[in-house]
Amino acid sequence: MHTTLSEMFHRLVRAQCQSRAAKSRRADLADLRQRLASLTPREREVLTLVASGLLNKQAAAELHISEVTLQIHRARMMKKMAAGSVAELVRMAGTLEIPLTRTRRPAS
Repeated sequence: MHTTLSEMFHRLVRAQCQSRAAKSRRADLADLRQRLASLTPREREVLTLVASGLLNKQAAAELHISEVTLQIHRARMMKKMAAGSVAELVRMAGTLEIPLTRTRRPAS
């Protein structure tokens, strides 16, 4: 079976595109890891709780802080992570393989 020059060219172009895409994914992951590293330990705790689906009131109770204090940490964390929404934050947490061990419970 002979491979034509055109087929070889298309395979080469496809391989280059795949290589660029993989390099881009690695760069995106490195950027996310850098953002995560910029968080304080408390902001990381807030990230885990928020990405796990806890409401502000629930996350604040979990951390034994006021809801207002949690909102301040949450706002700073969202800004540092450059997350425009909680859904985006959840996707970032998944990409970073942050364990989401907490589950949403009824507000007390």
